[in-house]
Amino acid sequence: MQLTKTEEDLMNYLWKLEKAFMKDLLEAYPEPKPANTTVATLLKRMNDKGFIAYNLFGNSREYYPLVKKKDYFSKHVNGLIKNFFNDSSSQFASFFTKETNLSKLELQELRAIIDTEIKNKPH
Repeated sequence: MQLTKTEEDLMNYLWKLEKAFMKDLLEAYPEPKPANTTVATLLKRMNDKGFIAYNLFGNSREYYPLVKKKDYFSKHVNGLIKNFFNDSSSQFASFFTKETNLSKLELQELRAIIDTEIKNKPH
């Protein structure tokens, strides 16, 4: 199950806020803000898809994520590697490092992350 781009935008606000009423989510949007009905529709769809849930306080719903941001994007990246890079993480890494115009410093930071992961992996 996947989120649309507009649902993903809203989900990012909810991940940031951790839990929020609709007015909090509307406040998080930059101008021009979407209509209340638009946000209500997105929340309903995201709830139906199992990405969020809510607690009722009188007539107000306080929404919270059921899916962690890290898990959501990790699934996306793994799907991307599988579908576009023949399930080859080295093909993905090669594309990523060449096509994203990383600076020398960013590449060195990436190497440090990889070196740390190598050290932490069991043989």
